[in-house]
Amino acid sequence: MEHTVDPQPRTLLIVEDDAAFARTLSRSFERRGYQVLHASGMEAMIELLGEQTPGYAVVDLKLKGEASGLACVQTLHEHDPDMLIVVLTGYASIATAVEAIKLGACHYLAKPSNTDDIEAAFERAEGSTDVALTQRATSIKTLEWERIHETLAETGFNISETARRLGMHRRTLARKLGKQRVK
Repeated sequence: MEHTVDPQPRTLLIVEDDAAFARTLSRSFERRGYQVLHASGMEAMIELLGEQTPGYAVVDLKLKGEASGLACVQTLHEHDPDMLIVVLTGYASIATAVEAIKLGACHYLAKPSNTDDIEAAFERAEGSTDVALTQRATSIKTLEWERIHETLAETGFNISETARRLGMHRRTLARKLGKQRVK
């Protein structure tokens, strides 16, 4: 007999491996009336989903260890297609944003983002045709940055393998990543 868990609309699951950031985010959402659950990775998240079905989730894209945030998004969406999932990342790229949405996220935010930004993203789960289109062409630096992050995501954020695939020295890649002040 399969046990069905009723969704709890004001329950928020935070999937984040940075304990201090997760604690700060949890307290902020608790002050807004959410019941907050925290998982540091995929395994802990799956365990929590056996007990509860949150209505909301915030997932960090880059998690230490076994699985990326994209795998977590996919698992959460399969668990409950109505769950509103926001991906939060210091490694923003068009490639990971597209994949996150395809896998079931309702929104994708680059760090730094605060509770107001995340809550607003939950409220804007539906797409909008009113978003202004930019008139500025994409720069070479932006294209390079997006390609680096696309490859980082493909390699599970392995810097050595990313450098090899991009045909650059590992130190050069590390220097480029360090200049962008990500996470």
